Amino acid sequence: MRGFKVAIVCLLIAGSVEAQSGKRPIGLDDLAKVKAVGDPQVSPDGKWVAYTVGTVDAEKDKRDADVWMVSWDGIEQIRLTSTNDSSETNPRWSPDNKYLAFLTTRGDETQKKQGAQVWLLNRAGGEAQELTNIKGGVSDFAWSPDARRLVLVAKDPDPNEEPEKKDGWKRKTASPIVIDRYHFKQDREGYLQPLHSHLLLFELDTRKAESLTDGRFDEQAPVWSPDGRYIAFVSNRTTDPDRNDDTNVYVIEAKEGAQPRQLTTYRGSDGGRPSWSPDGRWIAYLQGDETKYSAYSINKLAVVPAVDEGPPRILTAALDRPVSGGIVWSSDSRNLLFVVADDRITYVAKVAATGGKVEKLTSGLRVISNLSRRDDASLALLSTTPTEADEAYAFENGTLRPLTHQNDALFGELQLGTTEDFTSKSKDGTEVHGIVVKPASFVAGRKYPMILYVHGGPNGQDAHSFSFDRQWFAANGYVVISVNYRGSSARGSAYQKAIFADWGNKEVVDLLGAVDHVVATGIADANRLGIGGWSYGGILTDYTIATDSRFKAAISGAGSALQTSMYGLDQYTRQYDNEIGPPWKAQDLWIKISYPFFHADRIKTPTLFLGGEKDFNVPVAGGEQMYQALRSLGVDTQLVIYPGQFHNITMPSYQRDRLERYAGWFNKYLKGSNN
Repeated sequence: MRGFKVAIVCLLIAGSVEAQSGKRPIGLDDLAKVKAVGDPQVSPDGKWVAYTVGTVDAEKDKRDADVWMVSWDGIEQIRLTSTNDSSETNPRWSPDNKYLAFLTTRGDETQKKQGAQVWLLNRAGGEAQELTNIKGGVSDFAWSPDARRLVLVAKDPDPNEEPEKKDGWKRKTASPIVIDRYHFKQDREGYLQPLHSHLLLFELDTRKAESLTDGRFDEQAPVWSPDGRYIAFVSNRTTDPDRNDDTNVYVIEAKEGAQPRQLTTYRGSDGGRPSWSPDGRWIAYLQGDETKYSAYSINKLAVVPAVDEGPPRILTAALDRPVSGGIVWSSDSRNLLFVVADDRITYVAKVAATGGKVEKLTSGLRVISNLSRRDDASLALLSTTPTEADEAYAFENGTLRPLTHQNDALFGELQLGTTEDFTSKSKDGTEVHGIVVKPASFVAGRKYPMILYVHGGPNGQDAHSFSFDRQWFAANGYVVISVNYRGSSARGSAYQKAIFADWGNKEVVDLLGAVDHVVATGIADANRLGIGGWSYGGILTDYTIATDSRFKAAISGAGSALQTSMYGLDQYTRQYDNEIGPPWKAQDLWIKISYPFFHADRIKTPTLFLGGEKDFNVPVAGGEQMYQALRSLGVDTQLVIYPGQFHNITMPSYQRDRLERYAGWFNKYLKGSNN
């Protein structure tokens, strides 16, 4: 009776808090209401910022993206595109300020089959017009400084797309898939044919395209020199690019028949999106780690002479934190701005082009990305916090100011959980950092059921950004912890590479140490613990429940445990060869990292397995194998496969279904509820 009274009091307190705030908990209907703001681009005159807004039509079960623009003062918001059957992405202003170009797959079925094309909006008015008509589609483009040409990235047309037109093949039945590539499959792309992405030069006046590059290599991330004579791009031109991540920065004269000149020679990933200095003398880019560490790469900011020959200069060698872009130069070519990923946050940073101290320009518990330069004193960027989804912001004279308010109305209704940092110690003494999300109605002194929600990667980190999943769990009465275990980024190179060729060991030690710490604080009930994650988060869930039986429920999404069976089945053969070695040469190590399957008889935790039917990243076979193992052993389990979905579940109804199943599984085993 006393416990019943306490429960009633807690419910009354929770209801009172909600009533007083006038807000409500986040619900599944809100999943389709959150708008995805992205890709802010400042106009050449600095008066406008174009950006994209992704939305969900729950009734049609589809996603859409449109182009908007906002005035620099944030007062005027204008929707530029509104189509029901296509999305518009990659808004890019012409340097003369007359046009805004974007990518879309508008048109009839024949046009859509060709792939995305560049469309043009005249700022003087009128409807958007299709600009390019490239078979195979356009994946990226950039304006020339004089606004008369574009450089396009386009993929070779697929000769098997229309089988009835092939010599000797009279039926409309699809041709057999013939494979001879080392890296022969990729999530979303399927089985890879000998098709490549090349650069094309496109004249706006004549609307004609001519090839700038060809051959058996892929080119990406093109950018024009300030004088319009050259184009820098990124490519892997090693003997067999499928076998490594050895990309480099190249420069080519912007005319047909020109030959590219290699600027960087580091045996690792050189790339990102290059950025020319305004004086045309330097190209800034991101340098990664040597190829064997591709999965644990920490990008460094570097510059290389664009015209004269010379070695690159690494500007953030001493920072020991990953950097990203866009990379922004000052008008005098003396300084660069970029984004640094630090412990559970990211920030805007500045460094001299000659090197030196890295200056932190923004502060606060937030995640910043996608810089776009306005002038030396201001940028547009994206910013998110635990209680705010990404919005476009102005960074002006050292201060952040919101430009867009796409989610303000929705988030104004919601009573969200609170997010706090914590630090734990693993049993081997390693200091580990994480975040904990408490229910909005959290009552001090009460112990809550807890979910350990594990991020994928393994590189990447759980940070102070908005997470619908964590807030959804918190709204259902759970304390949620996310742990940046060893292998995560933003804690330095040694921390990130600590799990190299040693999967499922130190990460599990760190996860369990974090759980011990949070339980010891008194907010979590040690008898009602759950664990779950997607991708490497699902893989770590399998490792953890095969190591420790404390968890009463588990969710393993897009995971795998019998790693020996993944060789040639998923898209990571290159990483396996570089990190583990092929199975016939490293048999003992492959068996070691497959221990959740070989020790499935140790697992007592009821586990829900999920995956996408067409996932080539972590194929659903990984979940099928573990489901069968637990089913054979008599452990409560279930397998859910989402038809037609790849590694990331993108169908709105399936995303909702997944969260419903998450809550249902945890509620059943942690709360004794079938709801």
